[in-house]
Amino acid sequence: MSGAGSGACLIFPEIFLVSNSNNTKRVLVTGGARGIGSAIVRSLGASGYDVQFVYHSSDERAQSLLQELKNAYKGQNFAAHKVDLGERAAVDVFAEQLSEQDTFYAFVHNAGQSYDTLAALVDQDRAEAIMQVNFWSLTRLITALVRPMTRARSGRIVNIGSVVALRGSTGNSIYAATKGAALSYLRTLAIELAPKGVTANTIAPGFVDTDLLSNYAAYREKIEKQIPAGRYAQADEIAGLVQYLLSPQAAYVTGSLLPIDGGLMAGLGGKR
Repeated sequence: MSGAGSGACLIFPEIFLVSNSNNTKRVLVTGGARGIGSAIVRSLGASGYDVQFVYHSSDERAQSLLQELKNAYKGQNFAAHKVDLGERAAVDVFAEQLSEQDTFYAFVHNAGQSYDTLAALVDQDRAEAIMQVNFWSLTRLITALVRPMTRARSGRIVNIGSVVALRGSTGNSIYAATKGAALSYLRTLAIELAPKGVTANTIAPGFVDTDLLSNYAAYREKIEKQIPAGRYAQADEIAGLVQYLLSPQAAYVTGSLLPIDGGLMAGLGGKR
């Protein structure tokens, strides 16, 4: 239910900011050129992080965002990488490149593809392609990034999941399965990494006001009536939670599932 959109970045109070010095922490964000991803990239850039982001086909948006960051934050380093996370070979090459860089402090996996079809009508090839983007690219990139984190005894891993991994939704069987797989993986990873100072958490957005939900525009009013908060989330609200999870104050938060859905998961049914 999460998607791609844009908005102004949400900047937390100074307590959450990272020192803008030679020790600026390095972050990698996938799906960073648009929607939730671009909100995350902007938010982290505004907080003093050096940010690299991955994108697939949004060349113009990616270059525009990269130039925006470079103009706004002269003392920081930013980079954009065009990588097709749906191609295993491309992910392997990129992972090898990452392993040759300095240690990343954090990895935020926001990239994802949806697949709307009834479970009985699933195309196997399409389903496996979605799993590659939403899950296998996550595990491969973590493999490349996590060992330097553990050696540094400091790191943050955040996956942008979805509430559909927890609640049945017609037509979302494959998308939900990919998000459920990532959730289980992150929980196990959290247990393994906690003694080494690295956290791993999942954020589960509900409906977010982004391009991904444009196909459901005709149903928006009906959907919003089912959400206790009465509206879609903004991409900046997701970015704000990511920013917190990367902060020193979140060092004891790991293995967590954090819904950000306007109360959607708290109720058994819709509004009366």
